[in-house]
Amino acid sequence: MRSFSPPPLLHLSIPLAALMLAAWAQLPRGASGLDAADEWLRDRFVVAQAVDTPEQRILVVDIDETSLATHPWPWSRERLATLVETLIGDGARAVALDILQGEPGDPAGDMRLAVLAGQGPLVLAQLFDYEQRPQALRFGRPAGGAPSAAPGAAVPAYGFIANHAGLAQAPHVGNIGVRPDSDGVLRRVPMYTWFEQRRFPTLSRALLDCCAASATATAPDQRDGYQRVPFSRSLDAYTVAKAGEILDGRLDPAMVAGRLVLIGSSSLSIGDRVATPLGRSSPGLLVHASMLTTLLDQQAGLAPAPWPGRLMAVLFASVVVVLAGYTFARLSAAVNVLMLAAASLTWLMLAYGLSAHDPDFSVSGPLLSIGFLLAVGVPFHWQLAQSGSRRLLDTMRRYVAGEVVDELLRSGLKDPLAPRQLQVTTLIADMQGYTTQVEALPVEEAARLTTDFLDCLTRPVLENKGTLDKYTGDGLVAFWGAPIPNAQHADLALDAAARILREVAILSARRVRAGGQPLRVRIGIESGLAMVGDYGTSFRSIYTAVGDSVNTASRLEQAARDFPHDVIIGQGTVGYATRHRFLSLGRHALRGKEHPIELFTLEQPA
Repeated sequence: MRSFSPPPLLHLSIPLAALMLAAWAQLPRGASGLDAADEWLRDRFVVAQAVDTPEQRILVVDIDETSLATHPWPWSRERLATLVETLIGDGARAVALDILQGEPGDPAGDMRLAVLAGQGPLVLAQLFDYEQRPQALRFGRPAGGAPSAAPGAAVPAYGFIANHAGLAQAPHVGNIGVRPDSDGVLRRVPMYTWFEQRRFPTLSRALLDCCAASATATAPDQRDGYQRVPFSRSLDAYTVAKAGEILDGRLDPAMVAGRLVLIGSSSLSIGDRVATPLGRSSPGLLVHASMLTTLLDQQAGLAPAPWPGRLMAVLFASVVVVLAGYTFARLSAAVNVLMLAAASLTWLMLAYGLSAHDPDFSVSGPLLSIGFLLAVGVPFHWQLAQSGSRRLLDTMRRYVAGEVVDELLRSGLKDPLAPRQLQVTTLIADMQGYTTQVEALPVEEAARLTTDFLDCLTRPVLENKGTLDKYTGDGLVAFWGAPIPNAQHADLALDAAARILREVAILSARRVRAGGQPLRVRIGIESGLAMVGDYGTSFRSIYTAVGDSVNTASRLEQAARDFPHDVIIGQGTVGYATRHRFLSLGRHALRGKEHPIELFTLEQPA
């Protein structure tokens, strides 16, 4: 009985499901495990892509530990004003002060900072809060921004920490409020924030707008108003000056001239540090510096050109799915696993380049599709292959000796049952006078006699590596040399014939002693070319041999009734045999043969 074969739709459902997973991965979603995988992979790309090429357009002024050692914190507003004035005097294009001043300080210093913010290129900082809290943050007075009736691409805020009222007239104020991702890593910043009908820029955007003749457009916000920070430069790429050296007049003005300046602190006591793809404790000022580099690159036309990452991800997954659909049914599971591994590596290389051109496509989407094919598609087709192998073995064991099946498995033939032309030796045997033997016996005894007789024929065939073709009621047809070619096919068939004679003689003697009639077996053997394979229809098939040598073996078995010899052998078998001796019976005409042929039998030992 043939085993169940899965319908074509089941074969198609696996690649279709894999493709749908790749497409689904590109759809906008909330926080999920796939997003976490995406971000982890992108972080690895960011670390690999970040260059340390010096950023000549930006100067980072760090209020570090050595600066605090010579100028203890807290600093007066006079000192902050002096630091800003020195930088502007040394030729800075604009200065951003990443330090909140929520409470008034010394009046003279506050006045100087207010004048610098109102008339000079100084950008102050304020912080917006994006969390909805029972008690909204409200501290200081927000400044800057532009009227906006709707948020548009800006991120709505619900609270703020701003500077004191004396700085509320500053025209350029940048937001330093951020919201890390669910894993605590800061990867995006709100380029614009919407609060109380006003739209406020982030600190890097405000700094660039402060010194630009006209505001330059930024890239569209990519994810709920947030824009991914590329972190294209490592921290080592930025020129960092110590605030203490500037206050002490020890910094070369050439380091300042023509640059945009960010003032902040990396000191653990006063500075803000955040987790970024570049490190678990990065100075918050690095985020603003990285975003400022991106804006400057966009302004100069140096930013990577936008590419359709989502489309390319789906197209790549489609190619892999089509390739898998072709190879899964034709190649081994190991080869398919290697193919999927190669596809994963190929995608990682492509995604590495694409990630700089498209900030928000799912870099792990094709990997999800490949993983599904690996987890479901490969085992499914492996199971089909195993089912086919078991079906093949079950079929073969009905015809072939166990050791021949083992040899067949070792041979690696792709389709060992497919019809092939081979040199084979065919043995046909049956019981002479079968009808006379069983007609007077009860049904049970007739059946037992038939079974015992066929056992005498079958066991020698299989023990001598023969292939059982079929039973013919009271006899059988067997052949040697297929499905595994064997140069000794003639000798093995003759060995089986001699063994059959002994087995039948023992059974016959036992029957005579029990009062029954003696048994005689007739055997015809011939060798030659034959077509050997699995023949039949979808309803039933049989592994058999077809050819002139097979027909001749049948005629020889029938001719045995005319000779006192039980085994009649054709000329082909005599020509192939190397271990047996023969007795010629002369030339005889066989039914279906135009010319007489010489017949032989086994020579009995003296």
